[in-house]
Amino acid sequence: MPENNLPELRDIHLPDGVSAFPPAYGWWIMLLSILAVIAMAYLFMLVRRKSKKIYALHLLNNIYCNNSIPAVIEMSAILRRICVFKYKEATSLSGADWLSFLNSKAKKQLTGKPAELLISAPYIPHNSKGFSREDVVKIRQFCREWIGENL
Repeated sequence: MPENNLPELRDIHLPDGVSAFPPAYGWWIMLLSILAVIAMAYLFMLVRRKSKKIYALHLLNNIYCNNSIPAVIEMSAILRRICVFKYKEATSLSGADWLSFLNSKAKKQLTGKPAELLISAPYIPHNSKGFSREDVVKIRQFCREWIGENL
């Protein structure tokens, strides 16, 4: 006698599909690590940009104004080094062209006797007394502001 066990059978139910959300912990870690790398790259670029400005200002502060002509030559050299980095077209300028380029990139213009000193400093004998210490201080202030605006 065969037993009739068909009434005890039930339909097969398939499980629900696997949802993509919420993502597993591994995906969250991957997302956070990518965001961390992007943030570190941004900070690196920011520090690198600020360090050039800090280094240039440090060089400017280490110039002693006892003898005005060599101090102005060193200040002009710092500005030229910045131009080699940022403004390639200004590396070959000299004289009035150099001064007009610097003034075009600054909010406050350098004029008068300090401007004349900046233009002619490489050609003046180092022991010349034609320019005062105040002219050098004005040039230093101009350089500080120019570095702050352009780096």
